[in-house]
Amino acid sequence: MIITNIEQVPGKTIARELGLVQGSTVRGKHLGKDIGAFFKGLVGGEIKGYSELLVEGREEAISRMTDEAGSLGADAIVNVRMTTSSITGGAAELMVYGTAVKFDL
Repeated sequence: MIITNIEQVPGKTIARELGLVQGSTVRGKHLGKDIGAFFKGLVGGEIKGYSELLVEGREEAISRMTDEAGSLGADAIVNVRMTTSSITGGAAELMVYGTAVKFDL
C-alpha cells in the first residue's frame, strides 16, 4: 500500500476516491517512564521513553488506517495527516487519516 502526504502519486492516475480512512490509538504513560521523565526534565534533553511511546503509537495508527483502506480495496492512501492530542494528564491520542484511492490499471 502506498501512503503519501501529497495529493497524487507520481506516475499513477487516480481512477476514484474510496473515501476517508483513519486509524488511531490512545497511549498511556507508565510509572517508570514518568519517573525517568521527571529526572530528565531537571537536567534537560530528550525523554527517550516518551519518544518511543509516540513512535509506537504512530506505527499502530498507520497500521489501522492501512487495514481500513485495504478493506475498501485501495491501492494507496493520499493526503495523509497525523495529529496528537492529550486525552488526560496521563494519555495521548495519536490519529492518522487520509483519502483511500484506486488507480487506473
